[in-house]
Amino acid sequence: MNLLTRYWSDFTALLFPHLCPACGEALVANEHVICTDCRYSLPFTNFHLQPENVVAQQFWGKLNIEAAYAMYYFSKGGKVQNLLHHLKYKNMPQIGNVLGVMAGDQLTKNDRFKHIDLIIPVPLHKRRMRERGYNQSAQFAQGLAERLNVSVLENNLIRTINTATQTHKSRFARFENMKEVFSVSKPGELTGKHILLVDDTVTTGSTLEACGIELLKIEGAKLSIATIAYAE
Repeated sequence: MNLLTRYWSDFTALLFPHLCPACGEALVANEHVICTDCRYSLPFTNFHLQPENVVAQQFWGKLNIEAAYAMYYFSKGGKVQNLLHHLKYKNMPQIGNVLGVMAGDQLTKNDRFKHIDLIIPVPLHKRRMRERGYNQSAQFAQGLAERLNVSVLENNLIRTINTATQTHKSRFARFENMKEVFSVSKPGELTGKHILLVDDTVTTGSTLEACGIELLKIEGAKLSIATIAYAE
């Protein structure tokens, strides 16, 4: 970058600063998408170091999973909620990519995630996909794939019904709402594969459970789960 270009870049940054979507502070030189302070101070769960973490426990007796993980704790009004809001509703898919790379760096240190064959993001219904323009879980999956050195497979696990929001539903109601919502279009592609199923947030686990039920119908399939955040 020559001197004139640098001056112009600094000038435009003063007028139109790029803000960290977690804390709202202006990004400085060499900071990308999320500021350095937030990258290190957000509430990490360290679930990659805890085989029997609370996310894994949610699926005990429901899904036969190999491993489960969420990178952050989610709290209302917190920085992680800000990140997810910008990812989903503010046209910032790059947040998902960055968080995926960060999560992938953690998972490469865990033997339980070293034998993943492919990554499948929880799909959006086609109508919501048209409205948003991208699937936030797929963006997270792409960042994970970069670090885990595997492929992301979209358009095989399909969302056939556009369900209502899950926010105010009980766990039972959430699961009932997700029954028969997902299907696998090409099970042969997944035969004998260890699949990493990813989503943005896990609360009750009903969406991931519904997806996992369909994926584990495939002969020889194994399943692990990873999300950006865990909300109690």
